[in-house]
Amino acid sequence: MKNIFKIFLLGVIASFIISCQQDDDKAMLNNTSQSTLSVNKTSIVLDETIADQAALIFTYKNPTFSPAVQFTNAVEFAVAGTNFNPSTTRDVAMDQNTFSLTHLQLNNILADLSIAPNSLKTIEVRLKSNVNTVTPFHSNVLTVSMTGYTPNPDLIFPKINVPGGYAGAAGYADWTPANAPNLFSPGKNSQYRGFIYVNASNSEYKFTINQDWAGDKGDDGTLTGKLVETGEQNIKAATAGAYYVKVDWTANTYSSILANFGVIGDATPTGWNSDTDFVYNPTTKTYVINSIALNSTGVFKFRANDDWQLKFQPASVDQTLSSGTGVQSFMSSEGTVTGDPAYKVGAAGNYKIELDLHNAAYYKLTVTKL
Repeated sequence: MKNIFKIFLLGVIASFIISCQQDDDKAMLNNTSQSTLSVNKTSIVLDETIADQAALIFTYKNPTFSPAVQFTNAVEFAVAGTNFNPSTTRDVAMDQNTFSLTHLQLNNILADLSIAPNSLKTIEVRLKSNVNTVTPFHSNVLTVSMTGYTPNPDLIFPKINVPGGYAGAAGYADWTPANAPNLFSPGKNSQYRGFIYVNASNSEYKFTINQDWAGDKGDDGTLTGKLVETGEQNIKAATAGAYYVKVDWTANTYSSILANFGVIGDATPTGWNSDTDFVYNPTTKTYVINSIALNSTGVFKFRANDDWQLKFQPASVDQTLSSGTGVQSFMSSEGTVTGDPAYKVGAAGNYKIELDLHNAAYYKLTVTKL
């Protein structure tokens, strides 16, 4: 029994010694020189018209360690005075000593930090070097004054293209991926959705990505919503009208349903009994009711196919619209609407109503008093 106890005690002592040795090994990592970071500007007003151009150019020097270890770099951003909590990072290549960030990239960084567009904010920036599980090492801290902008959803959400023989009549160009309606991914993943308008029955189309024919997809020939890249067939729209199209690019599936919208409600001349339908305008690529009388005591919504399955509404509460000011609208079937809210106008009169459905990440509604 004593021998067993001695063996156990020796094991505990050995484990303690090894643990101490491991702690000593960790403690021996020495940051022999700190990383450095500099930038070419100390203030910047971001500009969406040059979104893909470099806004800031950074120059950096890697840290050194003894013993030499592998590490990764990222540039870290935070609002000044927050001690980098919260923060957002962007990876930095290890084999260079300079990198740039575009107006769009910086605007997205400000959005990550929940900074309102068009407001000046002082941002702190540092290089963050990670060595396995060791606490990160940081460079000096820079301060840059930045003013962001309200981003154009056409530029920040992924999209695929829907070229076809219908596109020319819809204000685009026939069978031209670079000039075709798009389906967008609000979730920034492989799932895309949106609207196309065809003016003739049996109009044909396919799906492309990157505004090019490389990797285009079509129906697998079974007409059961399956996509293939090789041996594909054109998809057909059975009748003229607006179609709500959904594509999962990774799962190779699609769906398409007719969705002709109209306005309905007790603010309209026909009340809740019938809809006043939109007409597609290929010049503006929007759906328009050129003139309709609206009262200021009732409300209205937009529904498809004289049914309530697809509705455009405010996000959560009734919304009074200002003449000529576009607002984001939401489709209930996409899970972006809470409750059953409706729209209002502040003054009775004749109005033009316009629905811009070209981007499923930002449906836009505008009512204009005539």
